[in-house]
Amino acid sequence: MQLKQVIIAYKARDSQSKRWAELCAKQLENRNCQVLMGPSGPKDNPYPVFLASASQPIDLAIVLGGDGTVLTSARHLAPAGIPILGVNVGGHLGFLTESVDEFQDTEKVWDRLFEDRYAIQRRMMLQATVYEGHRTNLEPVTERYLGLNEFCVKPASADRMITSILEMEIDGEVVDQYVGDGLIVSTPTGSTGYTVSASGPIMHDGMEAITITPICPMSLSSRPLVLPAGSVVSIWPLGDYDLSTKLWMDGVLATSIWPGHRVDIRMADCRAKFIVLRENNSYYQTLREKLLWAGTRVRYTNTQQN
Repeated sequence: MQLKQVIIAYKARDSQSKRWAELCAKQLENRNCQVLMGPSGPKDNPYPVFLASASQPIDLAIVLGGDGTVLTSARHLAPAGIPILGVNVGGHLGFLTESVDEFQDTEKVWDRLFEDRYAIQRRMMLQATVYEGHRTNLEPVTERYLGLNEFCVKPASADRMITSILEMEIDGEVVDQYVGDGLIVSTPTGSTGYTVSASGPIMHDGMEAITITPICPMSLSSRPLVLPAGSVVSIWPLGDYDLSTKLWMDGVLATSIWPGHRVDIRMADCRAKFIVLRENNSYYQTLREKLLWAGTRVRYTNTQQN
């Protein structure tokens, strides 16, 4: 990998990730690399400035923070095909990041990148667009939104808990109407996020599939669905008298929607690219460590294993 132009995003208002960012910038500049650096957070979005001010193609994005910081970077950088090296500095679970232990000797990390001693993991993303009026109207009323984890349609109100009424179509066919707290449309990457909290299935992050998970439905027959990646999921808000229904992307508000709107969600035409430094990287080890899978209280010995 050539490292001529690198961007470094660190978790806003986190002193530890900022110190790491400054160290990385200094070391890369000593290697004749141009560095663009800035904070990333709910009120800080450095990526439009990064992309607009880059004097040459960006070779790498170093993202220092937790999963939320990395999700933001993926939404902005995936369309440009920029690989992301996420490091868990100041984060919590760290499903999408390298452990900071792998990043202690940063000079060795740069050597590995220069010598192509790393792996690249490509992850499926979703895109969502809002339309108004009859299905024959193909002119969107919003921009295209991207999500690495999931899109969620559910109401939000400062005054009370609101029940949503949503109709869902798959590839133009009405499948069901849901009364409850909302619907989650997820990628395999997002299956270990909001989806698993709503009792949805865990899917291997190397798959390409779409999961639909109802949130607290008022019908026991409303179950999660796993669809082929080429499916188009359409969601119509119904009976929204307070006009409180929102479309959320990776836990961040995308836009408000109301009756007469249709949200189409499908696989995006771009993928997030992540640098993997860990040797013997194992998805199942990640599940065991992050979800604290301990197994039974009584430990048994498997004598059949070599």
